[in-house]
Amino acid sequence: MTKISRKTNETNIQVELDLYGTGRAKIDTGVPFLDHMLDQIARHGLMDLTIKCAGDTNIDDHHSVEDIGITLGQAFAQAAGDKSGLTRYGHSFVPLDEALSRVVLDLSGRPGLELNVNFSRALIGTFDVDLIAEFFQGFVNHALITLHIDNLKGENSHHQAETIFKAFGRALRMAVTPDERQAGVIPSTKGSL
Repeated sequence: MTKISRKTNETNIQVELDLYGTGRAKIDTGVPFLDHMLDQIARHGLMDLTIKCAGDTNIDDHHSVEDIGITLGQAFAQAAGDKSGLTRYGHSFVPLDEALSRVVLDLSGRPGLELNVNFSRALIGTFDVDLIAEFFQGFVNHALITLHIDNLKGENSHHQAETIFKAFGRALRMAVTPDERQAGVIPSTKGSL
């Protein structure tokens, strides 16, 4: 179990992550829609995830969402270690009714985000869809992964977002799955990631 804390003038966050769990989640971020999306990562990634955040949501959800991405990325990087014996790459397509998203990632050691989503509306309830990019940017910058997210179709913003987070969880699960043929080997010709 990896535990990371982050405290700033804007947020106070605790994250516990077990990459090889059963999909249990205990999420309390102060941003209900984000709680729902983080639960999707845990369930579809089959990782156990606890996140507690006290943030300045009276101002805006931005600081909490971005800092949760940062802290979860730090926890992921620590949990993945040097990535010896891992599959390294992961991908997933996930549909939800009319929506379909594709997520492809590489535990490359290099942060990169390509996010291509044309949300059908700017808000999901009170949640600003622009914050999804902030979450994933914070995550990749600190997890040191390359992440491509493409929403291929969708008319309902909730469905679009949910397919992205479910596919992200499934792609992460694939990437951190041990590869018996590479046991003890870092999956790179460079010898490090």
